[in-house]
Amino acid sequence: MGGDGPWRSGHQAVNWKVRGKVQGVGFRPAAFRLAREWGLDGWVRNTMEGAEGVLSGDPARLNGFFDELKKRLPEVADIQSIVMEKAVGPPPAGFEIRASEKAPGVRTAGILPDLATCPDCLHDIQDPSNRRHRYPFTNCTHCGPRYSILEQLPYDRPNTTMRVFGMCRACKSEYTDPANRRFHAQPNACPQCGPHLTWQTPAGKILAARDEALLAAAHAIREGRIVAVKGIGGFHLMVDARNEEAVQRLRRRKCRERKPFAVLFPSLETIAGECRVSKEEAGWLTSAAAPIVLLCRQDGCGHLSDALAPNLSRLGALLPYSPLHHLLMQELGFPVVATSGNRADEPLCIGNDEALSRLGAIADDFLMHNRPIVRPMDDSVLSVCGKRPIVIRRGRGLAPYSVALGGGRDGTVGAGAELKNTLAVYAGARAVMSPHIGDMDYDGTVRLWHRSLQDMVKIQGMEAAEMVVDSHPMYAVTREAVTMGLRVEKVQHHHAHVAACMAEHGLHGEVLGIAWDGAGWGPDGTIWGGEFLAATRRTFQRVAWLRPFPLVGGDAAMREPRRSAFGVAHVLGGGIPVAGFTKEEQARLQEALRAHLHVAITTSAGRLFDAVASFLGLSPVTAYEGEAAMQLEALADLVEESMPPYSFGWNGRMLDWAPMLLSICTGKESAAAASARFHATLVEMMVAVAKQENLEDICLTGGCFQNHRLLSGACGRLAEEGFRVWTHQNIPANDAGISLGQLAVCFGGADAYGGGGGKAPCRRC
Repeated sequence: MGGDGPWRSGHQAVNWKVRGKVQGVGFRPAAFRLAREWGLDGWVRNTMEGAEGVLSGDPARLNGFFDELKKRLPEVADIQSIVMEKAVGPPPAGFEIRASEKAPGVRTAGILPDLATCPDCLHDIQDPSNRRHRYPFTNCTHCGPRYSILEQLPYDRPNTTMRVFGMCRACKSEYTDPANRRFHAQPNACPQCGPHLTWQTPAGKILAARDEALLAAAHAIREGRIVAVKGIGGFHLMVDARNEEAVQRLRRRKCRERKPFAVLFPSLETIAGECRVSKEEAGWLTSAAAPIVLLCRQDGCGHLSDALAPNLSRLGALLPYSPLHHLLMQELGFPVVATSGNRADEPLCIGNDEALSRLGAIADDFLMHNRPIVRPMDDSVLSVCGKRPIVIRRGRGLAPYSVALGGGRDGTVGAGAELKNTLAVYAGARAVMSPHIGDMDYDGTVRLWHRSLQDMVKIQGMEAAEMVVDSHPMYAVTREAVTMGLRVEKVQHHHAHVAACMAEHGLHGEVLGIAWDGAGWGPDGTIWGGEFLAATRRTFQRVAWLRPFPLVGGDAAMREPRRSAFGVAHVLGGGIPVAGFTKEEQARLQEALRAHLHVAITTSAGRLFDAVASFLGLSPVTAYEGEAAMQLEALADLVEESMPPYSFGWNGRMLDWAPMLLSICTGKESAAAASARFHATLVEMMVAVAKQENLEDICLTGGCFQNHRLLSGACGRLAEEGFRVWTHQNIPANDAGISLGQLAVCFGGADAYGGGGGKAPCRRC
């Protein structure tokens, strides 16, 4: 840290710069208090990159300050680096927090997600003697809204929607008191000066306010009414999860036939009464992120409606994460459905007028508040496989999220995929990933994609410079990106999947990527989805694939497992009955197949799951994407012991599932046993290709690897054979990870090999 300062013998003075997630976590207050404790002079402020300051004092005290600093921050803080150099000029006497830097250029400071209520704030709202007793917008430097209220960096109150609420004298005193945990807490507020609740009819008439509004909402839910509740990142639709009629009424109004509902529980104990909860799952439920966690149902529990997650073995559970939710659940004392405030597949409602307009035909009542929300933040969703998380959707609590990615160009945007879309923006050697946006086959989601793009680049202090898109020519997101007039680079879908897994784990060189999902455009014009790729971040070669089969009916085939079964039966040579069709329908499909009319050829593992589900008597037509595969997994879970695989064949580099499917269709075993053996066979196919290619590192990626049985089986067997297996943990394995993979491919050569963007070496290329 250099020698003695020029102005005081025996002292050192350093400039220090911190990068990472240090805004919105009480970093400056922690530095202030710690400097005072160690008797150091200097200052600290927020910057476009994180934070910076000057420290002066005895060298041993300086070392003590930096050793202790990380320990003083909450777990959600993330110091990525601290750079120090000798200071020039004397620091001020004492230590101060200075106004944030306001400089032009790229802003690379880590953006913090919204954080669940901390124990201290929960105590405040439950303490009758506290001035925030029952105040639903209580927060401090350790909790509360962050990204959902942030309009631009740095994270200061004037740059958030809280700027419209002037702090009262008491709140201002807390905000300026270094000894107070609300010291520089940007959303700080109380009942006298902060946001408040209102209880409204669908016509917008206000019937009650403040605590009376919350009590009215609790009463309405007890009565079986559907209540739209404005939370941190948008609206929830809430109804008593025990009330079968009320849940079914919500399904009809929301146009959500069978897709599972998330359930908000009052406590961890009430969750354990309905679901099995591991230590790791409990840790996620009670974390600052407070996501929805998919949990296995307890046998013999019948307190909740059967309509919550039809024909599935897992239930999405979450705990209260804001003071409003804590207070509401304390009043109710029973689980409620907490599903997104929208019609099926539309973007989440965030504005009061918008909610009245779009949800007026769904909700009976509205619990509103007047704190503006900048952007929609769906709840995050994950499950735990073994002890590792499988993130399915990054939203409130887990987004935005960034991944180190060298060699890129600021302003480059990964446009994402058609389904489960997210964006990724390159800024300061990191790919910053947006929250969940949605499926791009809806006009509202396309508009949200454009707003999200402008939002992401604005926060980072940039403009979009170029776009990286999926190679599928008909994707709406690809068409939208092209219309922007920027330079466009195309990346193959499954290569992006593999590159996303590599980027998440910092892998370089060549890997075997096993990319299994529903659909992705192949360079040969067919629909890929059961792929084995020998890949670097920049290049790939297809080394094996699942046997192709025809899909008749275009997009309809994606929604109807019976059509996948029909295509598989055609490949098997006839004689295999396919349920769910009339004779006339079968004849039309046969004619379309002969004429090759609306027929696509696919290797999709996802569609193979659909076909097997149909053959085993599950839904011939799905109500939501992935339903058949989820039901098939639930069926396999009925068989606890390991099951032997079926046989399968090879034809060149093509893995032939025909022997397995013939056994499934003609065998006498139970559907559960057949499903378990189907999963086991897929695992052995992976092992066979891994042995053939003999690449040490294997990346498992694509939506099929959200399946616990498939993922755990593959990880176990591949590890047994001596391979290093890499799976997604922080980045979704599904198409939400594509935007990161697009950037990783675009900059892959420079990132992995220090070159100038040329192709990375590959043993086959």
